[in-house]
Amino acid sequence: MANKLVSSSPGRLLATLLISILAAGIPSAAKPAQAAGKLNIVVIEGEGAINNIRQRVGREPIVQVEDENRKPVGGAIVTFLLPDQGASATFADGGRTLSVVSDEQGRAIARGLRPNSIEGKYEIRVTASKDGNTASTVISQANALGAGAAAAGGGLAAKWIAVIAVAAAAAVAGGVVAARDNGNGNNRPGVTPTTITPGTPSVGAPR
Repeated sequence: MANKLVSSSPGRLLATLLISILAAGIPSAAKPAQAAGKLNIVVIEGEGAINNIRQRVGREPIVQVEDENRKPVGGAIVTFLLPDQGASATFADGGRTLSVVSDEQGRAIARGLRPNSIEGKYEIRVTASKDGNTASTVISQANALGAGAAAAGGGLAAKWIAVIAVAAAAAVAGGVVAARDNGNGNNRPGVTPTTITPGTPSVGAPR
């Protein structure tokens, strides 16, 4: 009887060992592998902006972080990076790198953007990261001396000069006609002399 118990012990031990191995493997096999979610960055404002160097005013970039289902992702770390050389800008703290956290709508704003004094185009590199997932994009902007505003002012001055020139020409023409009539006595019956009376020039807003 003792020999039977001894001979059966190894079988029981083996069975117990197999059950333990299977039981330990079930939880790991039952957990599905979690696929890494993708992030996307959507540029809301700032793309193609032309910043005024003289006024030191820049268009603040605004981006929105979304997942693969185009749902906003809050709590993502969004970093804006400006060029170190050439046409560029700085943020409110005077640096060229700014990191912010996206809000509940997934939006992040690079506040305090100020262009430097160099004209030209440049790119703002944007990266977003959360839970090991990352995304990146580029926002293109340019610095200019405000040529549009200067052109508008020049157009207004040119219009004033043109109006004054027309008024002066009309006055001269009227004087010449009057002098000819008075000097030559050509006040013929039935003929009404032609006179030009200059009016008050009027200038509207430039179009």
